[in-house]
Amino acid sequence: MDRNQKAVRTGIVFLMLLILGGLVLLYKGNDAVVLGREKKEGILTAEQVKMAFDNVGGRLIEEKVKEGDYVKKGDVILELDPTDTDLAIEKLKAQIAQLDAQIGSTRGTQGINFQKADTDETQSFRQIDQQRAAVASAQATLKNAQTDYGRKASLYESGAIAKSQLDDAETALSVASANVTAQQQLLEKLLAGAQDGATDSLNLPTIESERAAAGNMANDIAALEAQRKALAVQLQELSVTKGRLTLRAPEDGKILKLLAKEGEMVSAGTPVVLLESNRSYYDIYVSEEQASHITEGMEITGTTVAGAREVPGTVRILSKAPGFADLKQSREKGQADLSAFQVRIYIEPTEGVLPGMTIGVRDSAFR
Repeated sequence: MDRNQKAVRTGIVFLMLLILGGLVLLYKGNDAVVLGREKKEGILTAEQVKMAFDNVGGRLIEEKVKEGDYVKKGDVILELDPTDTDLAIEKLKAQIAQLDAQIGSTRGTQGINFQKADTDETQSFRQIDQQRAAVASAQATLKNAQTDYGRKASLYESGAIAKSQLDDAETALSVASANVTAQQQLLEKLLAGAQDGATDSLNLPTIESERAAAGNMANDIAALEAQRKALAVQLQELSVTKGRLTLRAPEDGKILKLLAKEGEMVSAGTPVVLLESNRSYYDIYVSEEQASHITEGMEITGTTVAGAREVPGTVRILSKAPGFADLKQSREKGQADLSAFQVRIYIEPTEGVLPGMTIGVRDSAFR
């Protein structure tokens, strides 16, 4: 009898608990929408960077790191053989040095030619001055010869001198006259191009030709400088290429995988290192109502499932979630599908919080 009473009492208690639980579920709701509102959870994921050599390829000669190593931004990871690039750089440097020598030599020759033209011009003016002096001297001699001839002609008429003396004076006069003519022709030849014989308007064709030839050498220098500039650009390109033969970490992180080994040939753009960055995020999916309280840039604090550690984060992406995340026919009365929104939250590096951990965000964080 006691056992029957005890069983009846147990049954009554169980029934009351069942009724009470049903009432609670009716009050709170019993579908996925209500249960999912209280807490959203996502897996913390670290962004991965696939590292590759930029536009260069070659034989891998050295690995500076091992899998599992932590690296800082700028640390050397891998190096390719730089032999061919080094040789090309040295060749270009030699060509540039040769052009520099040619440019210097041409400029020196140009300067010498200008100096020669100036010297020739000075000598020409000096010769003109000397020739003018010669003309003046010849004219003076002619004048003296004319005076002497006139005097002797008078003496001859008076019978004071012999005919031979008059003939000598006449000969001297003719010679002096011819000398003046010759000296004057030489002066006119030197003064070719001058207006009215004025030295300040003198144009010496030979001197002008020398100066034009010297000036034209500037074009040769410009052509050599253009060649040097082109080689300098090639040298700069090779320097950039040489720098790209060394692969450096683009940011702080952990080496997850080395996809190439020493001695292997590596192609340009082919991933060779997988780096796990310090940029971590987790995704949660919320309803339309919850999404209306969330904005990109909003600060949200989540909690790790393991250890209940608070993790501050920032909403970077709020967008319509893929179809698989929608709530389909979730209510007991067959309510139509409910759209879900994807929220991507980035966190700052936090001690003890590692990729792969589950982080939950309660509904109160969205209000």
